[in-house]
Amino acid sequence: MKLLSEFKTFAMRGNVVDMAVGIIIGAAFGKVVSSFVNNIVMPPLGVLIGGVNFTDLSIVLKEAEGEAAEVAIGYGLFIQSVVDFIIIAAAIFVAVRVMNSLKKKEEAAPAAPPAPSKEEVLLTEIRDLLKDQKQA
Repeated sequence: MKLLSEFKTFAMRGNVVDMAVGIIIGAAFGKVVSSFVNNIVMPPLGVLIGGVNFTDLSIVLKEAEGEAAEVAIGYGLFIQSVVDFIIIAAAIFVAVRVMNSLKKKEEAAPAAPPAPSKEEVLLTEIRDLLKDQKQA
């Protein structure tokens, strides 16, 4: 039972939950970026290069023979993965940069002055009473 309670304490820590949420969102973001690259970025790039479909780019090492499949180096898919990575890295860089700038602004914002102590309040009241007596 001790092991179970230790695991529960570990799993309910804020950092673990935040990390799990980050991983899930990151996986979904990766799928969106892959779709963006495969369906939006690469087709026009292929047309600009001369009607090339990047998924078809490969170097055939051994032709298919009977039941044996073709052996090829798919460098076109690698190029797509590199473009995916660059877009994801840029998006994360921008997000971290924005968060850091917001954090700096928050740190730079002046804090509210501390509330006066009881002694200060009493002294202020005494001062005001003395002013009133001199004026009267």
